[in-house]
Amino acid sequence: QLQLVESGGGLVQPGGSLRLSCAASGFTLDYYAIGWFRQAPGQEREAVSCISRSGGSTNYADSVKGRFTVSRDSAKNTVYLQMDSLKPEDTAIYYCAATSVRQYRMGCVVDVFRYWGQGTQVTVSS
Repeated sequence: QLQLVESGGGLVQPGGSLRLSCAASGFTLDYYAIGWFRQAPGQEREAVSCISRSGGSTNYADSVKGRFTVSRDSAKNTVYLQMDSLKPEDTAIYYCAATSVRQYRMGCVVDVFRYWGQGTQVTVSS
């Protein structure tokens, strides 16, 4: 069974940093495009960042450009989301998800991602 597990969330002050990890079990992430999404209370799930299968192409939501960086480590079968200069509005549950190369042609959007993790809470507050 394909499973994704997020880790690295927590409570951080505004301006601080966190690094989220997305680890896979039961399959290798090398064959998939990976996305990071987030959902705040009362809001719809939104795309934060995506990375192509090769890692050569990345996408970021306008709200996180210049602050977040997505990367992948094949040796560790893990994808990361480095989050710097965090703001209170970044508070949400963060999810990673995987999809095929073919599906990813439709873009970094929630509906094209098939496999999801359970999420990790990120809270930015003083």
